Amino acid sequence: MINLGAYSVLGVKVHAVDYDYAVDTIRKAAQAKQPLSVSALAVHGVMTGHTDPEHARRLNGLSLVVPDGQPVRWAMRLLYGKSLPDRVYGPELTLRTAQALAEDGSSVYLYGSQTEVLEKFSANLQRQFPGLKIAGMESSKFRRTTPEEQAEIVTRIRESGAQAVFVGLGCPRQEVWAFENTPAIGLPVLAVGAAFDFHAGTLKQAPKRMQNAGLEWLFRLTQEPKRLWQRYVILNPMFVYKLGLQWFKLQRFPIRLPDGREQPQRYG
Repeated sequence: MINLGAYSVLGVKVHAVDYDYAVDTIRKAAQAKQPLSVSALAVHGVMTGHTDPEHARRLNGLSLVVPDGQPVRWAMRLLYGKSLPDRVYGPELTLRTAQALAEDGSSVYLYGSQTEVLEKFSANLQRQFPGLKIAGMESSKFRRTTPEEQAEIVTRIRESGAQAVFVGLGCPRQEVWAFENTPAIGLPVLAVGAAFDFHAGTLKQAPKRMQNAGLEWLFRLTQEPKRLWQRYVILNPMFVYKLGLQWFKLQRFPIRLPDGREQPQRYG
């Protein structure tokens, strides 16, 4: 297992860990029924925090943020000399976590996406991991839920008997949801986004070669140009530019926590 510490990538705290460490951390929290908020961030996820200080504080308040995108992994090597054997890709982390939960005979709650996607995702998970139990599933309302609705959702999850929660609301909504609700749920909550659609078979994944080359964004852009063009055409060049400022030490990007405290760009 690899855990090389946590580091600021444009002000967002990213943990330099591998799959084994991430899965083991989630598994132990599930076994102990302890709260743990996890997100897998690619460039878009990092930029949602960089461009929104309030959201950056939320991201920095999560328990574990892993480098979902190759460029984020490369950024930690460029800025801090921290080399990881691979990124920790959210859809792959989802499967590995599901396998670990299945081996323990544990159950998971699925929250987000659409009913059709949830049904296919659930069926595929149980087909691939027969020991995995689905404690419950609930689709997104596709709007900001009221405090009363949030409390009801949390209660349903807690009463379901689940040991972990997979959340697929899309970035940044799922990270906001995980930050706000994990303490009340008291279980590991994984914000895994497109993993729901990928593993339900409703959305194609980029070929492995494109993923390894850091070009998954290009594949996704060709699949959903109207929805994703701004995310990639504007935010990707901005990420490279700002990363250059951080690398040449022309701008500081400290880690600001939810309580207002500031941490240095690297620690751990």
